[in-house]
Amino acid sequence: MDLEARSLQPNVKAVLLAKLREYKSDLNNLKSEHKRLASANSNQAARDDLLESGMADAMSLHGVDDNISKSKKILTNMSRRMSRNKWIISSIIVVLVVAIALILYFKLSK
Repeated sequence: MDLEARSLQPNVKAVLLAKLREYKSDLNNLKSEHKRLASANSNQAARDDLLESGMADAMSLHGVDDNISKSKKILTNMSRRMSRNKWIISSIIVVLVVAIALILYFKLSK
């Protein structure tokens, strides 16, 4: 197009070359704007990916938190049972010691 405009008559050539420079300038502006928008879109896409992965991490953390709560309840119940069993065994031992002491007392006192 540039070559065609240069081969024309001088009065038409100046007008066409001016339009051609304007079109080239517009084309370069549009190309730079396209690059800017494309980079903004890729940045937006990267941001969206990060947000989605962050949400996935948050959801997995909620699952871990639920599991920790369940584990805490189980350990608390196990600790209560263990304490209760210690008291029961201690009570049985005391009763047996008292029974042995009573038996020995009655056997030796006669």
